[in-house]
Amino acid sequence: MKLHQKNYAFIDSRNLNLSVREQGWKLDFKRFRKYLEDKYSVVKAFLFIGFVAEQQSLYASLQQYGYVVIFKPTLALSEGRVKGNVDAELVLHAMIEQPHYDQAVIVTGDGDFHCLVEYLKKQGKLRRLLIPNKHKYSALLRRFAADMGFLSDLRGKLEFHERK
Repeated sequence: MKLHQKNYAFIDSRNLNLSVREQGWKLDFKRFRKYLEDKYSVVKAFLFIGFVAEQQSLYASLQQYGYVVIFKPTLALSEGRVKGNVDAELVLHAMIEQPHYDQAVIVTGDGDFHCLVEYLKKQGKLRRLLIPNKHKYSALLRRFAADMGFLSDLRGKLEFHERK
């Protein structure tokens, strides 16, 4: 590994957020951005998220914390849910940006990213696969066990607490 790496993170925000909340906690995105920088030399962290107009303050905060926020148009489904699958955008940006980074940190537990993780590993471009919940993630990702880290193990460090 180079001494001064220029690594990028590609974050599936929906998988990250839902997985963490399923475990009963909320991620502190500001701390998480600092963790990525300190632990994995991440200089750019792309966060892929479905766009909902009412969430402008959230998006502004994420950008202030240092994330490059990539929006996916969303669809309002009949039962009131909002659908905005970011998988294709994440893969596309990881490939477009590949000449600009030394290695990538992929943040997801979704097996749809198996092909991306496999490709990056073969190219020597995979720094880490960070899985939000070590008890619930796609079996397709298990073959990358040596490259995995689990955010569920970092709850004490990354959990959001209301600031006074």
